[in-house]
Amino acid sequence: MFIKKLSASTTWNNSPWFILGVFLLLIGPFSLNFHFHYPDEMYYSDAALQMIKNGDYFTTYLGNGELRFKKPILTYWAVLAGFKIFGISAFSSRILFLAAGGALIGLVYAIGKLASGNKSIAALAGWMIAAQPLVIFSSSRSIPDILLVLFVTLSAWGVTAALKYGDDVPKKYLWMIFLGFGLAFEVKGLPAAALGFLALGYLLVNPYQRISWKKLFYWPAVLAGLVISVFWFVIMYAKFGPEYLNSFIEDQVGMRVGQRVTLIIRYFFMAAGLMIALFLPWIFFTGKKPIASLLMVKDENKAFFGFVLVWLVAIILMTSLVSKFYDRYLLPVAPLVTVGVAWMIIRGQTKNRKSLNGWGIAIIAINALLLMVAVYWNIGLASPLILAIHWTIGAGLFIFLFIILRRNTLQFQHLSLAIMLVFFNGCLISYPLSIPHQGVQIDDLFEEKNISFGTKVGFIGNPHHSSKIRIGMDTDYELINLDGAIIDQINEYEYLICEEDSMVKFGFNKTQSEIASINWDAKYFLEIMGSIWKGDTALQKYELSKKYYLVETKKRS
Repeated sequence: MFIKKLSASTTWNNSPWFILGVFLLLIGPFSLNFHFHYPDEMYYSDAALQMIKNGDYFTTYLGNGELRFKKPILTYWAVLAGFKIFGISAFSSRILFLAAGGALIGLVYAIGKLASGNKSIAALAGWMIAAQPLVIFSSSRSIPDILLVLFVTLSAWGVTAALKYGDDVPKKYLWMIFLGFGLAFEVKGLPAAALGFLALGYLLVNPYQRISWKKLFYWPAVLAGLVISVFWFVIMYAKFGPEYLNSFIEDQVGMRVGQRVTLIIRYFFMAAGLMIALFLPWIFFTGKKPIASLLMVKDENKAFFGFVLVWLVAIILMTSLVSKFYDRYLLPVAPLVTVGVAWMIIRGQTKNRKSLNGWGIAIIAINALLLMVAVYWNIGLASPLILAIHWTIGAGLFIFLFIILRRNTLQFQHLSLAIMLVFFNGCLISYPLSIPHQGVQIDDLFEEKNISFGTKVGFIGNPHHSSKIRIGMDTDYELINLDGAIIDQINEYEYLICEEDSMVKFGFNKTQSEIASINWDAKYFLEIMGSIWKGDTALQKYELSKKYYLVETKKRS
């Protein structure tokens, strides 16, 4: 039977370390440069740069110098640590977030093995979480979500052990519970607290394997978790008083909680539907009757599946109450649900070959399309040699998967590999559009023009782009975001970085300015393809691009 073949497969390719290596190899190129820059990243990278400049590692600032207290400190510190260790760059701003995504694989494997006692279930869960698009995107952004899910899942590992051992639970798992929730609270605040209280409550009341409150609340671990949870808040209150707390609460509750009943109902169904969609294609391997399959396997560990259900319902309800819906709000429960789905696949299904091959054909075909487009794309745009090496690796892995498919020996780990390969090969198309990013180009221009270090430069344009530019400039220059509506600010700066749309608005003469950065605009994808065919990319790039200009204010017309 197919499941027996899966269980008997070699152990090395089901090791969490091997899965981690594959994840880092295939997702690293997508993550560790600004192929895509998520808007909220600016809050954390800008603040980390300010910390380096002013030596205040507790207070967080925006790019325009304003204070921002909407999130606790740990995400800022993760960016700061990357800058301190590896220097200031796109790579260093994201490296610890990619590492967190990799560590999540190990935690999911550990929970699967502890809860089920079956290495095949643990390995499949590890492969599934590694190929989870929401995890991949979150590991590729310097925002709180991947850190939140990492620390919450660390706590869930401890909870799983407490459910298994009861009052005999080793103390190391109690430390995991409280340190994990403490760290999660210092990442995101109230959502972590809500999940923590639910987990502790479930441990105390579940009818399958209860643990006494005296054993659960191991005071050294509890106190350590509490100190971690509140230390930054205490420091900020002592420094700024209730001002910071009002801003934090407004973000956590006032701006997040929706008030209209119709909106809550709509978000509830969106959250429930998206939770199902997140586990495509895996739910197709749980059998024709997934509910019956779930009911069958839950008896192996009723306490664990009850815990998964409690958190799953809680996340869907919490996501329903927000004022603005984001798919990433569902992420904290994804690791536990992944273990449950993997358990259902291994235990509840015996004939997956036709469905698995069908999904394999579809995803491998996507990789084939990406590789073909990449050849045309990168030759036409004269991409650097490194992309030829990148393409060769992607093509080699595609050929490997194609051979496996032809031999009718495709397994779940191969499907996971194919999904991750989509991100790896997708970089071949996004790279010529976005790399080098604006910050690298502008920093090179400043060096070429020998502009003095420490010069203050005004920025007029999309603030999310300003954060990339600020990273490119390192701490050599002071880039200040200007309010585009206040023209009086302009004369305070000798140099301005100005987006193209603002050049006319402020009366800047392009002949007295120069292009500081130019990147192909992805919305003109088809036009760019056409310019490659015609062989006039050099001419068309100016028209089909996003541009920023360096303006010397003394030369203004």
